[in-house]
Amino acid sequence: MVYSPDVADERNIPNRSVYKASEVCEIARIQPYVLRSWEGEFSNLGVPRTSGGRVYRRADVEQVLRIKQLVFEEGLTLAGARRRLEEERAPQPDLPLEELMTPDVRARIGRVRQGLQDLLGMLGGRSPLRAVERGDDNGGEAPALGVADATEATAPAPAPDSEPGILDLDDSSNG
Repeated sequence: MVYSPDVADERNIPNRSVYKASEVCEIARIQPYVLRSWEGEFSNLGVPRTSGGRVYRRADVEQVLRIKQLVFEEGLTLAGARRRLEEERAPQPDLPLEELMTPDVRARIGRVRQGLQDLLGMLGGRSPLRAVERGDDNGGEAPALGVADATEATAPAPAPDSEPGILDLDDSSNG
């Protein structure tokens, strides 16, 4: 069962982007030491500020209300409440992967794959997928490019009148 604050809880949460700890305690009707202990048990509760203390988002306030319900109404321990919240947050697979892979999705994945292979080609690398198709598989690893390999493919040729090993970056005739 996913928690949804009831109407009374919803009215008690002011519509703001952040809340101070004292405001969260007032909304949830809990003592500050209770909120501090819950922060220790639920590390994602609140956002640390640079000036010390924490601020809370609306989702944090709703989580505090859910923790309060699990601990005080359902009688769970904090560890049990944490497990329950993790279960509630875990995505429930609704459809098998095959049903999600519509022809449109497969086409989009194919276009992305082709784009990545084109980028790899522009960088001068060999496609590991094509290597497998040709039968010269190197264990599934992409070919290693040395520093010289990468710079040779992209560095402009030195000007004919310059010293060997020195690139003339100011000369516009190099292209």
